[in-house]
Amino acid sequence: MEKFTSKKKGIVFYGVFFCVIFVIDRELKGMKKISIKEWAEEDRPREKMLLKGVSALSDSELLAILIGSGNDKESAVELCKRILQKAGNNLNKLGRFSVNDLVTNFRGIGPAKAITIIAALELGRRRKSEGAVNRKKITSSDDAYAVFYPVLVDLNHEETWALLLDRSNKVVATLQVSRGGISGTVVDIRLILREAISHYASSIVLGHNHPSGNCTPSAQDTAISKKLKEAARWMDISLLDHIIVCGETYYSFADNGMI
Repeated sequence: MEKFTSKKKGIVFYGVFFCVIFVIDRELKGMKKISIKEWAEEDRPREKMLLKGVSALSDSELLAILIGSGNDKESAVELCKRILQKAGNNLNKLGRFSVNDLVTNFRGIGPAKAITIIAALELGRRRKSEGAVNRKKITSSDDAYAVFYPVLVDLNHEETWALLLDRSNKVVATLQVSRGGISGTVVDIRLILREAISHYASSIVLGHNHPSGNCTPSAQDTAISKKLKEAARWMDISLLDHIIVCGETYYSFADNGMI
C-alpha cells in the first residue's frame, strides 16, 4: 500500500510539473514584441520629433525613422540600436558599412532599407563637406584636415585629393586626384599641376587617407610630396602641406618638417 501511494504521488508530481511547463510554454509563445505603435505617443520617434524637435532623438531613433519597421522580434528602434552597437556606436564607422554588410548581418534590413541608411549618411557627409570648403582660409593643418575629413574619413580604400588655393589661401577648387585600393593609390603629378594652372592657383594642399588608421607616412607618400613640391616650384606654385587622414586624427607633413 505504501509502495502504491508513493508511486501515485510521483505520478501526480510529474503531472503537475508538466502542466506548469505547458502553461509557461504557451504563455511564452503567446508573447509578442511590443511594436512602436503601442508605445506612448511621446516615445514614438516620429511623434517625439514633432513634439520635442529632432535634436531630442537618439541616433537609433533617427535611424528607425529611416527604416520604418523592424523584424518579427525587434522594433525598428531596437534593431537600429543593434546596428549601431555593431558599429561601436560610431556613425563614422556605420558610414563604412556596405549594403551587403547591413543586409547580411541584420534580419529585417533588406536592400531598400540598407540603401536608405547609406544614402542618409552620405548626405550628412556632403553637408559637412560643403561647410568645410566654405571656410575663409586654410591657415593651418587643422583647417586642411577639416576639409579633407568628411571626404576621406569613411572610405575603405585610399583616395588622394588636392585643395587648390589662391594667394589669400582660400580654396578655389577641390580635386580628386586618384582612387586606389586598400593599401595604395597612384598619383598623377601632371594632372594636379594642370588643374592648378587652369584655376590660377598659387598653392596646393595634398591629402589622402589611410584606411588602416595608421598615420605613419609610407615611403611612397614621402616621394609623392617631394616630387610634387619640386615640380610645382618650376611653375611658381607652392605645396603647403600633405595631410594623411586616419579617422579622428591626422598626420601633417608641414607640421612634422617633411615639406
